[in-house]
Amino acid sequence: MTMARPEPLTVIHEEERPVVPFPGGATYRTLIGDDNGADIPIRTGIQTSQPGYATREHSHPYVEVLTVLEGRGEAWLDGEPGTVAMEPGVTISIPPNTVHGFRVTGDQPLVTYGIHTHGKRIVNFKDDGAPSA
Repeated sequence: MTMARPEPLTVIHEEERPVVPFPGGATYRTLIGDDNGADIPIRTGIQTSQPGYATREHSHPYVEVLTVLEGRGEAWLDGEPGTVAMEPGVTISIPPNTVHGFRVTGDQPLVTYGIHTHGKRIVNFKDDGAPSA
């Protein structure tokens, strides 16, 4: 009986990945992305958001999962009352096609590890409706 050989591991070193600036005071480092994860059905990355930063309200046509590594912030869903505290050890799961946002509330950067549960990162901004990668 012949055993199927497993696929080789994909190994990513964070420090070797490029850092992309986001408008408003954040940076994003893609870990698994279009350039190295063609056969992997998720996209992952680490966002570092400086004090005072807030995302533009947006949605994705798939689930997004965010885990807070450092700092403090708050997240919200458009049209829902209140916010959710974001602090180290907290993970939030945002349903598909749900407009959401988050902001830094502390005086230290908010560092989040994000998982986009789709093979391509798709962002639909509330204020312009056009998808962007």
